[in-house]
Amino acid sequence: MLIDHWPLLGLRLNTPRLELRLPGDDELADLADLAAEGIHEPDRMPFLVPWTDLPPAERARSVVQHHWLRRGTWAPDNWALTLAVFENGQVVGLQTIAARDFAVLREATTASWLGARHQRQGIGTEMRAAVLHLAFAGLNALEATSGAFEDNASSFAVSQKHGYELDGIDRHVVRGQPTTTRRLRLTRARWETHQHVPVSISGLSPCLSMFGLSDSSGRDRQRSAS
Repeated sequence: MLIDHWPLLGLRLNTPRLELRLPGDDELADLADLAAEGIHEPDRMPFLVPWTDLPPAERARSVVQHHWLRRGTWAPDNWALTLAVFENGQVVGLQTIAARDFAVLREATTASWLGARHQRQGIGTEMRAAVLHLAFAGLNALEATSGAFEDNASSFAVSQKHGYELDGIDRHVVRGQPTTTRRLRLTRARWETHQHVPVSISGLSPCLSMFGLSDSSGRDRQRSAS
């Protein structure tokens, strides 16, 4: 079976409302359709790479290609886990957690998007909680990072709930204009004091070598956050 060769297919993160996992082919198509419907207002751009400026059909195809790319280039010292987010069995968005040299640095970064009709319902907070639990409780991370453009108030609100602190700025050119992103960093200690969403992990042990870890290198990988 494919899961024997790609155990990440069995990884599950669950919160009170959500399940995060790798999508099957039909579910990946649903995720692409969701992106084609729209993610944000056309007069703003929350992504460094303005992929949402593409026409709907091309935008959908880019979601599929990006997902395949992340799977095809996976390596223990350079990985990106692109998890579909499900609410009541329906695809509502994408949550990514990625790292380079994780086994040494113990640092991961997160990124995400939600379909426009699923925003402002608290889903973003729960999906971030899920991958932070994976990082800290499951993979024994020391720190997690994130970031957002200065005008992305909703992203900063989610980060604040989880205890992130400001970590400087970066300057970029997006749509031909100068933009500023604010970096955010979350330590293990602050994550432990800001946990407020119950999360459970299943199917992680067979995946540890894919993250460059041994079975004894993490902490308690199956416990639920309280």
